[in-house]
Amino acid sequence: MFYLAVMSDSKSNAASCTPDNTVPKAVVSRLSLYLRELEHLTRDGFSTTSSNRLGSVLGFSDAQVRKDLAYFGHFGYPGIGYRCDELISAIKKILGTDQQWPAALVGTGNLGRALLGYRGFQQRGFSIAAAFDVDPTKVGLKIEGLEVCHLARLPELARIHRIRLGMIAVPAVAAQTVADRLVAVGVEGILNFAPVTIALPATVSIVGVDLAIELEQLAFSIVNRPDAGR
Repeated sequence: MFYLAVMSDSKSNAASCTPDNTVPKAVVSRLSLYLRELEHLTRDGFSTTSSNRLGSVLGFSDAQVRKDLAYFGHFGYPGIGYRCDELISAIKKILGTDQQWPAALVGTGNLGRALLGYRGFQQRGFSIAAAFDVDPTKVGLKIEGLEVCHLARLPELARIHRIRLGMIAVPAVAAQTVADRLVAVGVEGILNFAPVTIALPATVSIVGVDLAIELEQLAFSIVNRPDAGR
């Protein structure tokens, strides 16, 4: 595994990751947390912060914060720490959210409708540019101002909107077929809400979101706390 030297808060000199610079998923997850906390700090009027402050709010050590950021470069200043606006811009660039990401949503049942109504996507640079279904009672409906199209129009609309991301919110039995169709139109990353594992080419990234598994993990953490038997 590739590591950059962990430095104290020194002058910013961001470095991009190459394919050889393997970054653990946990580090990328923490970057998103750092970004949100930095945005909270700026809204509260802070222009600078330290690794200690950034980590303590989130439950991480200052060493962990510096180690995570060191995968991508050096962002601090001696005697100052991190400039919030600069670090926000740097993390957005690292995560790729300094650009807009049009996405296709397939499946407009209860979950799909909730996703269409979620305002947080737009704030993070993501937008659902097209929504699809095969249910004739749903095709043609407008949900949150977006018309639901038949899945047969996926190639056409993927080209028009330059869609690179796909979101799957269909029953498990249909998820692989939908994923294959998304890959066929050039989608490079898929967020899968269906409770099933999907097989994809190595060139396509996938993140699975199974809410039941997340609840299982939460239940595990509760029953295995040191004081769980009290």
